[in-house]
Amino acid sequence: MLLRRFGITSTIFALFFIGQEAVVNQLSFPAGGFSIFLILTLLWAALSTPEVAATVGFGAGILLDLSPSTSGPLGHWTLILVLMSYAISFLSYGDENKRGNPLSLILIVTLSQVIVLASYLVTGFLLGITATSFAQTLTTIIGSAVWTMVVTPLLLPAVAWLHDLAFDSRMRI
Repeated sequence: MLLRRFGITSTIFALFFIGQEAVVNQLSFPAGGFSIFLILTLLWAALSTPEVAATVGFGAGILLDLSPSTSGPLGHWTLILVLMSYAISFLSYGDENKRGNPLSLILIVTLSQVIVLASYLVTGFLLGITATSFAQTLTTIIGSAVWTMVVTPLLLPAVAWLHDLAFDSRMRI
């Protein structure tokens, strides 16, 4: 059963990652755009248990660290996504009002995405990664939050269905 869950989840994340790298990254959106892969990761974490969320954050972080469009040291995205995925899941685990309400999931994912990008920026400064100006960075983070708020309601039904496909009802209790 564990191998089945791992296989289905890995396939879903690999397909979304390829879609992000092959399609979404090639398009030019105003104010920074969005990351469909990051939205998937944060939604999956919000729907899962803390242990599953940390594991998914680790796998997604490794994929983002190995992405050709990412600059920075190996493990940077991994650290941030493991911590954020675990935090999202831990804070919403057991509270069906947060997990069952689509509006709260959209707000949780949007806020988490802003925190992830800001954390990546701050830890990048500590690691010596160069960045753009403050105004450009702020525009990108705010624009990405707006795009995430627009795209998340469109992805939520599909991600919830895929999550239910990967995990049976015992996993959600």
